[in-house]
Amino acid sequence: MHLNDAKVRFIHTWGILATQWGINRTMGQIHALLLTSPLPLSTDQIMERLQISRGNANMNIRTLIDWGLIYKELRPGIRREYFQAEKDMWAVTKKIIRERKKREIDPLVEMLNEMKDVEVETGTRPDDLQNFKKVVKDLMDINRRTDLLYNLFQTIDQTGLFSISDEIVNKKGRK
Repeated sequence: MHLNDAKVRFIHTWGILATQWGINRTMGQIHALLLTSPLPLSTDQIMERLQISRGNANMNIRTLIDWGLIYKELRPGIRREYFQAEKDMWAVTKKIIRERKKREIDPLVEMLNEMKDVEVETGTRPDDLQNFKKVVKDLMDINRRTDLLYNLFQTIDQTGLFSISDEIVNKKGRK
């Protein structure tokens, strides 16, 4: 496979995967294009390569900047803005996880907190209330543990995580 074919396939696949991560295909494709580009690209270059409109490009570029996945580069004497992707994939992974937590997990936790003190209504079976409260409590417990892992993940560097995972793998291999 030639380099250009590989880049086209990567951009296409990254766009498809992006929809499974909760972002739109074009945002994923712009991110993939900038990841695979050795040089920063202008909005016009992004539009041309992906065959998208200016509005679509601008909206998704702004979102990628908000997520911290791409950066604006200004060049002296040139009014045009250029964009470059964060190339450190460890940093990219941490930023994506942070944004997904903010968009998906945090609203769930807020809703569960509102429901932990639910009361039984007239005519409701007592075991219905017990069952509901158990589900809410179990989800809150899982979230509390997941939140601890998330905080650890956000603070640990790549070397530290890999040394921990290597230690776990080595322990399993010795058994």
